[in-house]
Amino acid sequence: MAGNAQTAETLMSRQKEPRVEIEYCTQCRWLLRAAWMAQELLMTFETEIGEVALIPGTGGIFEVRAQNNMIWSRSQEGRFPEITELKRRVRDIIAPEKDLGHIDRSIG
Repeated sequence: MAGNAQTAETLMSRQKEPRVEIEYCTQCRWLLRAAWMAQELLMTFETEIGEVALIPGTGGIFEVRAQNNMIWSRSQEGRFPEITELKRRVRDIIAPEKDLGHIDRSIG
């Protein structure tokens, strides 16, 4: 048991902040969608994001959290996010001062 506690402690110390989590449904085969969104976030926020975690789930789940804040829930929104929406919401939590260029200019 001591080995398991030490392993968990080591993993926690490796986590980098800010952390974004994408929980996706394995039954629905949404891994590719989740991985693509993770890639887009990492490319856009290359110096602001510490890590993006892909978390397998079930039951139709597709949720995105940044710093433990829910920023997208497919069950609440009734759809998947457009990547521009997701980038804006992530930015608002982890880097509010960041200019998203054409994404910001396309609002309203």
